Amino acid sequence: PRVCVVGSGPAGFYTAQHILKHHGGAQVDIYEKLPVPFGLVRFGVAPDHPEVKNVTNTFTQTARSERCAYYGNVTVGRDVTVAELQQAYHAVVLSYGAEGNRVLGIPGEKLCGVHSARAFVGWYNGLPENQELKPDLSCETALILGHGNVALDVARILLSPLQLLRKTDITAGSLAALACSKVKRVWLVGRRGPLQVAFTIKELREMINLPGTRPVLNPADFTGLENAIKDAPRPRKRLTELMIRTALEKPGEKAVEVQAAAPREWGLKFQRSPQEMLPSADGTRVRGVRMALTRLEGSGDSARAIPTGDVEELECGLVLSSIGYQSLPLDPAVPFDAQRGVIPNNSGRVQGVPGLYCSGWVKRGPTGVIITTMNDSFDTAQSVLEDLQVGTLDMSTCREGFGAVESILRSRGVRPVSFSDWEKIDAAEVARGKAAGKPREKIVDPQEMLQLIGH
Repeated sequence: PRVCVVGSGPAGFYTAQHILKHHGGAQVDIYEKLPVPFGLVRFGVAPDHPEVKNVTNTFTQTARSERCAYYGNVTVGRDVTVAELQQAYHAVVLSYGAEGNRVLGIPGEKLCGVHSARAFVGWYNGLPENQELKPDLSCETALILGHGNVALDVARILLSPLQLLRKTDITAGSLAALACSKVKRVWLVGRRGPLQVAFTIKELREMINLPGTRPVLNPADFTGLENAIKDAPRPRKRLTELMIRTALEKPGEKAVEVQAAAPREWGLKFQRSPQEMLPSADGTRVRGVRMALTRLEGSGDSARAIPTGDVEELECGLVLSSIGYQSLPLDPAVPFDAQRGVIPNNSGRVQGVPGLYCSGWVKRGPTGVIITTMNDSFDTAQSVLEDLQVGTLDMSTCREGFGAVESILRSRGVRPVSFSDWEKIDAAEVARGKAAGKPREKIVDPQEMLQLIGH
């Protein structure tokens, strides 16, 4: 069987890995629109979390298997259609993730100084499409809308001491911009309360312990919460206890001195929903956000934020909206639920299109960590294997796989990038990084990547 996977992030690689491991004859081709692989492991994981990027070692083993091939620099839906892939392969798995971000849909969202956190993360991680971002870091106060791990990542990068960032694979351009940053205060604002935050304890602890930075938590937000979490699941309980301690406990004398001397600060604001980005006097830049104060209806994860009618304004010169990523439709031939931002499916089988599958964020929505995506991708791969076994997938016809796609790409002037090409780019990045005392210096321009491999 010839199987094609669209997208080379964790979902794509884990799907390929599972199929290759459990079917001794399957051949898997992975297509990626960028020249370089690994998706959000390269472009989403924070530069100061190198241990999370170790999964690329496993992915590299998969890509080097003689039954697996990688074709970068190929945009499915433009360079080759899904229908054409279905002609060439017995099964096609869409694992292309979430390339868009959810918008707030409020006035002033297009003002200078307002960005999606996704674009900001792409900017400091070297995602080619975000290299022109130029966020304005000349203000003292930044506001992040959202209480997830991405919001904490962004806050941490904004407030981290430069000597910590210099040792990471953060891009040279963003490091230079952060070196001139005037930002010294970051507010993380959420519609709901402390019991509904979506970040995890590891990220919160890093933020609390960030050198040169002190947490500003309002004790009133946390009083009486001990009772509310008595029966909560352990992760939620431990997370809330850490927030309560940080907000309510008096630090020791030495800690008081350290905190008083800290030049930067961050804090959590709860039960506030953005209504409008407020423009500067000349109408071009953001100068603050008007917030509706909310009350909670219901409890736990299902609690809803209802506006109380009261509003407040928060001043800031930079707003980063971190309210979630969003998958986009890839090809008119593929069913897409725009409301939920997913491809309608049962266990990864795309509804109404035999032989078409999906895995990862485009399958179940943009939530969860790499391990969640791994299990989800194994689930989809299992569906493919079952369909091969019971004969739902027609194996009687010979499919040419990349042979058929190659001639289509050639006729359209598209030259794919192989995995050994990527390894040359990788080696160049690591060599440049070594010279700068970093694990790698990412090349951010796809044209430069292609020149490097003689394309």
